[in-house]
Amino acid sequence: MLLTILIETIEGIAKMGGAIGAGIAAVGAGLGIGRIGGAAMEAIARQPEAVGDIRSNMIIAAALIEGVALFGVIIALLAVF
Repeated sequence: MLLTILIETIEGIAKMGGAIGAGIAAVGAGLGIGRIGGAAMEAIARQPEAVGDIRSNMIIAAALIEGVALFGVIIALLAVF
């Protein structure tokens, strides 16, 4: 009886940890992409002739961050289920 209660508690903690991990991954990605966008806008304001290079580098960096965040969310949700 005590063992089943302990196992249920551990499973509940694992689900809570997975949910928190997924949330942290999503928030971290949002903050990272926001910082990239802000830095790109500042760079374009300082050097308008480099818009194409800055934009393409910004899109590549944002895609990489989004990919890492997606992996983090998937792994966190695997802990839930």
